[in-house]
Amino acid sequence: MKIDSHQHFWDYNPTEYPWIKGDKMNPIRRDFGLSDLRGEQVKVGLDGSIAVQARQSLKESRWLLELAEKDPRIKGVVGWVDLRSESVDVELAELSPHERFVGIRHVVHDEPDDEFMLRPDFLRGLRKLHRYGMTYDFLLFPKHLPVAIEVVKEFPEQLFVLDHISKPFIKEGILRPWYQQIAELAAFPNVYCKVSGMVTEAAWRERDFRPYLDVVFDAFGEDRLMFGSDWPVCLLAADYDEVVGIVTDYFGQFDAATMVKVMGGNAARFYGVKVD
Repeated sequence: MKIDSHQHFWDYNPTEYPWIKGDKMNPIRRDFGLSDLRGEQVKVGLDGSIAVQARQSLKESRWLLELAEKDPRIKGVVGWVDLRSESVDVELAELSPHERFVGIRHVVHDEPDDEFMLRPDFLRGLRKLHRYGMTYDFLLFPKHLPVAIEVVKEFPEQLFVLDHISKPFIKEGILRPWYQQIAELAAFPNVYCKVSGMVTEAAWRERDFRPYLDVVFDAFGEDRLMFGSDWPVCLLAADYDEVVGIVTDYFGQFDAATMVKVMGGNAARFYGVKVD
């Protein structure tokens, strides 16, 4: 099974998606739904995807599950609950029984406090995820990696995945200290990484990505990397098939088994996707 581990849907309106602003966002300032993605995936031979939250709302988490019930190509949903809330158990108890509700994400890189994840109320909520069988997606900038390392130390049984290789400075060609912190984070065997979100951080030329792909491959290896498109956000810089091509071209240097893992096998295992 070939799976895109990271994509989004939305019925666009400026109030609920305030981050989609400015002229450069014009290509994605519209609705993106099931039929849009299906056409893109069929062209490149993908069997489905993991739908990831794009706004911090329980309403959206429920909506994504409704979409998953309509289309089996949605293999899992990474939604949002307020991990800081006293009612987090109630929210997790509502959502977790759905077999395709697989994980939680918080838009940490938009929080004004760089140490947001170390707040006691957030850690209290995070501690509950393992009990409900939920994974957690890290959405970070490189400056947050030291904090993520501290968090992971506290939760050796919790499965984590780093989205977008933490959005390093690809356009500027900056590797340090990002590559050192990636290696430190990857030393924890319960942390995976999505090869996603790179095109919007680059100029872009394909050779720009190779040093960053080398770093994450050396750190996480073939068993903890997973392809993600970040569609439709990727459309700001590249078409869906171009994003797929960057990853398949790079991993084509390895054996076929590695490609199978990165292009779906690892995502299926991490998120507990049922493989027919």
